[in-house]
Amino acid sequence: MRNLLTPIGIIFFFSLIGLFIIISLWIDKILHFPQFIFYPLNLSISLFTLTLDLFLILWSILHFIKVKGTPVPLNPPQKLVTTGPYAYIRNPMLCGVFILMFGLGILFNSISLVFIFTPLFILLNYFELRAIEEPELEKRLGRDYSKYKKMVPMFFPRLGKRKKGLLK
Repeated sequence: MRNLLTPIGIIFFFSLIGLFIIISLWIDKILHFPQFIFYPLNLSISLFTLTLDLFLILWSILHFIKVKGTPVPLNPPQKLVTTGPYAYIRNPMLCGVFILMFGLGILFNSISLVFIFTPLFILLNYFELRAIEEPELEKRLGRDYSKYKKMVPMFFPRLGKRKKGLLK
């Protein structure tokens, strides 16, 4: 059943992102927002951010596949993943999606996508993680997740030296 629901979860999540993008472009058009980064600078910045986001998402998925899990909460890995990007931030795939939305906002010159809808999407995800996903992870993974949560930030990596042996 989990394997059947996984593609549905992926489709739902990316449909939600698509809806945010479409609505933001529609609002830009209705409110006659001007371009804020002109061509070719917007193309250069967006290509950089889109490349970064693709790398981060694929790197994250690779570490989930190694432990036979998926990024979809309906079919999570059975053990805590603390390697790769997960050693630096707890939600690298989501961070990749946030970067994707910023990159698309810059590519499409969408003021509302960059300054309203992407921050709103980040905020909604933050509250969902705090209220639903993290309590479920603490219940399912126990003390390992609680220790990991204390040591690794949710979205933004800490500057400076990284602590070795996250769960030792």
